Amino acid sequence: MGKERFERHKQPWNAEEAAQLRLLASKGQGLKQIAKALNRSEESTKTFARQQKIKVAKKR
Repeated sequence: MGKERFERHKQPWNAEEAAQLRLLASKGQGLKQIAKALNRSEESTKTFARQQKIKVAKKR
């Protein structure tokens, strides 16, 4: 199986998604769970979180 394909490729983030990212990150959710909840790629979620200075928990 290959990587998942995202229909929302290169779509800008909106305020609602940013708020949900902050909420999920504050609850200690990992990057994979947050990306899935937002229907975004992990890379996109990680990049946006870094730009917004949002700390995302590292799940191992």
